[in-house]
Amino acid sequence: MKFLDETKIFIKSGDGGAGCVSFRREKNVPFGGPDGGNGGRGGDVVIEGSDSLNTLIDFRYKQHIKASRGGHGMGKNRSGPKGDSVTVKIPVGTQILDEDKETLLADITEPGQQIVILRGGDGGFGNAHFKTSTNQAPRRADDGHPGSERWLWLRLKLIADVGLVGLPNAGKSTLLAAVSRAHPKIGDYPFTTLHPNLGVVYVRGNEFVMADIPGLIEGASEGAGLGTRFLGHVERCRVLLHLVDGTQDDVAEAYRVVRHEVEAYGGGLGEKRELVALTKADAMTDEDMEEKRQQLADACGRDVAVISGVSGDGLTPLLDRVLVQIEEETAPEEVHEAYAP
Repeated sequence: MKFLDETKIFIKSGDGGAGCVSFRREKNVPFGGPDGGNGGRGGDVVIEGSDSLNTLIDFRYKQHIKASRGGHGMGKNRSGPKGDSVTVKIPVGTQILDEDKETLLADITEPGQQIVILRGGDGGFGNAHFKTSTNQAPRRADDGHPGSERWLWLRLKLIADVGLVGLPNAGKSTLLAAVSRAHPKIGDYPFTTLHPNLGVVYVRGNEFVMADIPGLIEGASEGAGLGTRFLGHVERCRVLLHLVDGTQDDVAEAYRVVRHEVEAYGGGLGEKRELVALTKADAMTDEDMEEKRQQLADACGRDVAVISGVSGDGLTPLLDRVLVQIEEETAPEEVHEAYAP
């Protein structure tokens, strides 16, 4: 299934039904009064978060979404039925933006979270509504109010526990494939990954979600190489796992390039917990590996894990460290909820 993280849709709520002009017609009641019912209200457009979806690809084939109109009023003071509302299910983590692509209307962050984005038009009054002491046989009925319509942008930002970041060809997809059942495309050339991939990692009876983000390049925070869209996917990740290709000449500069883009993007990315790992250990000698590990540690100011997604070296200790970071990041939220007034 192709991954789609941004799309434009058209939505329209239902029109209200028209009121009815009707008069009582019964035996021995020669002057029956008005009994025309009101029109029914049009259906609403409701957006709901769903944890069974992880892409917006469905909207590529169904871009226009419309609710039903309300039923017309009827005689004997019968109001028309309300139009059927339409529920649009979107992946959790999707932002709803106005047509200008800047105004945030809603942010769906929980499964089952609902928002009525457009309300249906009101139904028109039937002639029974207009009966007065001076006008006992009104022949007026109103048409229903039209529904609302608008264009919206949907922008998906993945919700994962761990986000993999790094330059193109740093080994992110190889790591994801090695520690989960995900099957991302893997190649020995840059930009093999063009769309984010998700995988579930199991560690000592625990599990967490890992997101493989396409490689970042210099200028990504300003939009180079679709960088702003890729960086947007790690906004909601709890922990960043920064991978650096150990086979390149200057591992410290490779780290600094990506780190600069992460901090320049904003959105709190620069403050997120970060683990750093030197990849492709299977392609280096022991001396070269230790030298580059030290260079990278000096550049980032923290311990650096040395791993190989191909041979599996160093993966278990790294995943243990990742799990600890996730638990420490989650603990303050649980404490806050427990003591919330």
